[in-house]
Amino acid sequence: MIIHIDSGLGQIRLGSSLWQMLRRNGPHKKHKPSKNPFNGQPFMKGVVLKTIIKKPKKPNSANRKCVIVRLSSGREMTAYVPGIGHNLQEHNIVLCRVGRLRDVPGVKIKCVRGKYDLPHVAKRE
Repeated sequence: MIIHIDSGLGQIRLGSSLWQMLRRNGPHKKHKPSKNPFNGQPFMKGVVLKTIIKKPKKPNSANRKCVIVRLSSGREMTAYVPGIGHNLQEHNIVLCRVGRLRDVPGVKIKCVRGKYDLPHVAKRE
């Protein structure tokens, strides 16, 4: 579909040509792919397969406590365990939420403290 607009200075052509529409099955629609790894769901339950420690990207220096989780959808992902200390082992059940760890590549979800087998952070004195 081609739209011609007369602006006084000349004609402005907007939209795709017929050949572009034929090749692409209609006019080009701008679509941003969803960044949600859970396909729109806010939370997902998962089983811990392994606990790992990851290092952050260049300017930062730390040891980020992470776990490899098999989600209820069947996908295996790396999840960050927030807070100080945890007692997660293999076969523990955790609730995961969307939220990436910006300085660790590949970590796109976080575990929720206080749900299933991951308790709240213990009070420190």
